[in-house]
Amino acid sequence: MRFELDVDEFERLADLIYQKAGIRFEQKKIYYLAKRLEKRIAALDLANTEEYLRHLKFRDHQGYELQEFLNSLTVNETYFFRDFNQLLSFAEFSLDQIVERKKSTGDQTLRIWSAGCSSGEEPYTIAIILKEMVENLQRWNVEIIASDIDLNILEKARQGVYMRRSVKDVPPDYLTRYFTQKAGIFKITDEIKEMVTFKHINLSDRKQLRPCRDFDFIFCRNVLIYFDTISRKKVVDHYYLALNNGGFIFLGSSESPSRINPAFKIKKSANHMVYYKE
Repeated sequence: MRFELDVDEFERLADLIYQKAGIRFEQKKIYYLAKRLEKRIAALDLANTEEYLRHLKFRDHQGYELQEFLNSLTVNETYFFRDFNQLLSFAEFSLDQIVERKKSTGDQTLRIWSAGCSSGEEPYTIAIILKEMVENLQRWNVEIIASDIDLNILEKARQGVYMRRSVKDVPPDYLTRYFTQKAGIFKITDEIKEMVTFKHINLSDRKQLRPCRDFDFIFCRNVLIYFDTISRKKVVDHYYLALNNGGFIFLGSSESPSRINPAFKIKKSANHMVYYKE
């Protein structure tokens, strides 16, 4: 018998997802949601959507099942050195500005947050760039925090193991220097892996966001597309608070933080417009 999700059930489920994760699903996504819901209902051996909703409300006290459902909803499509021009602006413009300013004051700390890090390609890319671009990096106290709402994808990220498609845009020298390769599988080296700390953070959970402060850079690329206008503004407002003065934020190529929070200022680098906190 074909599984179907009616409009009322969809709206109730969509409202729950929005309340818990800030992700808004419109009715055109009813089939997308139904396919993932069907798998969770089968996994719990429940009869229908009504039973599943009751399970989430009355039995899932620790939120484990809700987390499993949320894990299935986001598309974890990424690869190393994605959006190269933006990374070039980070490497040759923004990073240089932060490093030079901090050196002048004797502050040798660098804190970077990769929010919505998926399977880890972005934070590991950032770590590689730091290795290549910051002179005497071993003298710096570097902290790269990589967060995601999906616990399963975070575990994959911690392993640091990738197929060829993920490394297709990695410069050949970097591929040799920062990966080991065997039978078409690429593993990030320990020196890069140890630079990144992975954390489970729900960007709609104020309690989880509260400790996220004092960053020099925040990357949140291709994440806010899942949020509606209200949720998006709340997240970007927090990013503004979380950045140090002079710190930079990098969103997806179609997203402008200054349109969401006009307090962000704009600078032009050779290849990209960059946004920062004055």
